[in-house]
Amino acid sequence: MSIKQYHVYILAIKSRTLYIGMTGSLMPGVLRHRSGEGGKFSSKYRVFRLIYCETFSSAENAIRRETEIKKWRRQKKIALIQKKNPAWEDLAAGCGESVEMMLRPVNLS
Repeated sequence: MSIKQYHVYILAIKSRTLYIGMTGSLMPGVLRHRSGEGGKFSSKYRVFRLIYCETFSSAENAIRRETEIKKWRRQKKIALIQKKNPAWEDLAAGCGESVEMMLRPVNLS
């Protein structure tokens, strides 16, 4: 039996426009944002770089944390990101990209 996890995440663009959200499936959610299906804000600003994420075992705790972070001033949000990801690297780089598979011969002897 797998344990359901919920994620509070922050997406950004290079100009550091931020989007804060919550989901029960992180990578599919990030891919929706990248394809422009994540909602009006993310479609308009093209915020798709995953720069921060927290994981929770209950939806209620994740929603509570998302709401808390959304109420913060921008500087406090930036400090949160800088603490875990000072370079603002895309934590989902390569997610959803095609991968070429290479088959190697198997030696059965």
